[in-house]
Amino acid sequence: MMTLNTTPHDDGFYMPAEWAPHRQTWMLWPERPDNWRLGAKPAQAAFARVALAIARFEPVSVGVSAAQYANACARLAHPAIRVVELSSDDAWIRDTGPTFVINRRGNVRGVDWTFNAWGGLQGGLYWPWQRDDQLAGKILQLEGCPRYRTGHFVLEGGAIHVDGEGTLLTTEECLLNPNRNPQYNRGQISRQLASQLGVERIIWLPRGLADDETDGHIDNFCCFVRPGEVLLAWTDDPASPNYRRCREALAVLERSRDARNRPLQVHRLPLPVPLLASEDECASIDPVPGSQPRRPGQPLAASYVNFLIVNGGIIAPAFADPADLQAAQILQRCFPGREVVMLPGREILLGGGNIHCITQQQPAGQPG
Repeated sequence: MMTLNTTPHDDGFYMPAEWAPHRQTWMLWPERPDNWRLGAKPAQAAFARVALAIARFEPVSVGVSAAQYANACARLAHPAIRVVELSSDDAWIRDTGPTFVINRRGNVRGVDWTFNAWGGLQGGLYWPWQRDDQLAGKILQLEGCPRYRTGHFVLEGGAIHVDGEGTLLTTEECLLNPNRNPQYNRGQISRQLASQLGVERIIWLPRGLADDETDGHIDNFCCFVRPGEVLLAWTDDPASPNYRRCREALAVLERSRDARNRPLQVHRLPLPVPLLASEDECASIDPVPGSQPRRPGQPLAASYVNFLIVNGGIIAPAFADPADLQAAQILQRCFPGREVVMLPGREILLGGGNIHCITQQQPAGQPG
C-alpha cells in the first residue's frame, strides 16, 4: 500500500457525491455482544438483508472476523457479495472505513482518518478501538488504492456529506466537540476538510439529532440529494427534543449558498414517532466495562435520512411507523430515477446507527 505525503487537494482529488457511480459498497459484519443483542444474531439478519438489497444494484464486500467467516458466508450467499476476512472492533464502516476520493481522470484513492470511537476517553463508545483505526488502511491495501493518512486529525465518515461540486455539510456539535480535535479551531478544521476532500465551502449546521451518540453526525440529520438540494429531518411536534434543532438547521440552510453560489432547496423528511429501547432488548446485551451501557427507555435517534444511495437505488430504513410510507414517497420524488427500497431499521438502530452508518461506497474508477 502506498501512503502519500501530499493531500488530495494538492493532487487534484476530491470526494465525489454519493450518487456518482459506484464500483461497490463495503460493509462489516456485526458481532460484539456488548453492543448487539442476543449475540448479534438479530443484527446479523438485518445486516444480511441490507447487503442482499444492495447486491441487486451493485457488488458488496463484507469484512468479517475469522470466527464469523463461515456463518457470514452462509448468510450472504449471493454472486454479487464478496466476504473478506477482516478484523474490526465493530461494524460502523461509514466511520471507520476509508473516504474514497477521485480525480477527473477516474483514478481512486482513499483518505484514512484517525478514529477514536466517537470521543476517545472523553465520551467514546468503546475501548479499545485500534482495529477500527487500522481498518481503512487495510481496505485500501486490498483495493490497491493509494492512501492519505491524516495523522492525528480525527474524523468519522458519518460526520460529512458532500455534493461532489465543492460543498460539504457538517455539524458544529460533532466537528467542534473537544473530544475529537481539541488542538484545532473551526478555521483549522475547515482547512483540513478542504485539503483532504477537495471542498471549497462548508455549511455548518449547529446540531444534529437529539440523543445521537455520535455527537450529532450529519448523515442522520441532513444530506444532499443533488447539487443545490438537501433533505432535512423534520418534526412539527413542539414537545420533541428535535423541534428546535430542525428549525436551527433550516435557518442556516435557507441563508446558505453552495460552492457554485446556488441557494439551497430544502426538502423536509419527517421523523418517525419517538422510539425507545425496551427492557428485553437491553437485557440481552452483555454489560462490559469500557463499552457504553444500553438502558431500557433510552431514546433511539431514528431518522429516515440515514439511507444509502446505490447505483439505481435508494436503500432506506423503515420503523413500522405511519411515517414510513410518507418517507418512501418523499425519497422517490427526490430520486425519481432510482428504486426506493425500505428495510426494517430497528435492529441496526439499537446498535447506534442505521443503513448509511453501516455502509461505505467506493466510487467507480481505477486505483491510481
